[in-house]
Amino acid sequence: MGVIAVIPARGGSRGVPRKNLHRVGGVPLVVRAIRAAQRIEAIDGVAVSTDDPAIADLARAAGAIVIDRPAELSGDSASSETALLHAFENLLPRPTVLVFLQATSPFQDDGALRRAIETVATGRADAVFSAIGTHEFLWQRDASGIVGVNHDPSSRPRRQDRPAEFRETGAFYVLDAAGFTRAGHRFFGRIELELVDPLTAIEIDDYADLDRARQLAPLADRALQEIIDVDAVATDFDGVHTDDRAVIDSVGSEMVTVSRSDGMGVGLLRTAGIPMFIVSSEANPVVAARARKLEIEFRQGRQYKRGSLEKWSRRINVPLERIAYLGNDVNDLSCMEAVGWPIAVADAHPEVLRAARVILDTRGGQGAVRELADRVLRGRTTSENTREWEQS
Repeated sequence: MGVIAVIPARGGSRGVPRKNLHRVGGVPLVVRAIRAAQRIEAIDGVAVSTDDPAIADLARAAGAIVIDRPAELSGDSASSETALLHAFENLLPRPTVLVFLQATSPFQDDGALRRAIETVATGRADAVFSAIGTHEFLWQRDASGIVGVNHDPSSRPRRQDRPAEFRETGAFYVLDAAGFTRAGHRFFGRIELELVDPLTAIEIDDYADLDRARQLAPLADRALQEIIDVDAVATDFDGVHTDDRAVIDSVGSEMVTVSRSDGMGVGLLRTAGIPMFIVSSEANPVVAARARKLEIEFRQGRQYKRGSLEKWSRRINVPLERIAYLGNDVNDLSCMEAVGWPIAVADAHPEVLRAARVILDTRGGQGAVRELADRVLRGRTTSENTREWEQS
């Protein structure tokens, strides 16, 4: 294996406890890093170095190998280099190129990472890191007060007259493996940088960074949202199959409006052999009537919706990681946290939008289920084509 990605992901963290397990765009940070590596064709394998059993379980489920990180390399004072060197010693066969990815950088610029790997693999550099260009004026405080760092405060040149400087983003470092092991640190030999999209230049150190990343995730992840690769689909009812409104007559009976295109989408999923499930907090005859018409298994009047979802997952023998859950309000959050593909309708509650891996273009009751079905079917077609290619 010539190119291996290594993701150090220890369990401890001061700023955000167990930071690597927190979700951005509906996906744990360590899993986001694994998937970023898996998208790059030149990377032959992904290893996660961790001391945390929960991180290890997530990493294995996502398709990475796990390197058990000893306690002496897992404390606050341990450097990333020590984790990388330990991982290298435990990789067989030994790679020629190491790709160091940080789980705390949730957005990767795939094109820049591909170019960085090519630069090192072809011998044009020994180490390449991700960076953005900046013309910012920097200041620092010393014994005399506030002083300029990268400029003379008495002579402020225009932006266009100043050479660009570069800020390291921390997202990736691509290293010649032999040179790295000799040097013992990531900056050695011929050093190059690869400019990345500034939108991706977020490194999570505290809760403010985490919240900012969650708000940016729908925009940053947009290019990866067109297909949804799952084996089963679960949904809420009100606000998903309906527009969350109800008409009540004089005796208290409720009527709701649904979308015929949603019904077609459900039929297409059923034809493709993809199980579906509706779980609703409300106990209402309209839920049962609609589910029976669509021939979907359902549970209603469930305040603890996640329990019903987990039982259904076990019964159909599809792991939660391979299930999409479509929700719209805060009572869907527990289910969204449980699955691999938490999805929100376009008009969902802000907390649900932040928890979603995918935000649909369509509002609840106006074709959202059909949009989800179309994306799932595209994902199924893509997976089948990939399997056929691998077997040929």
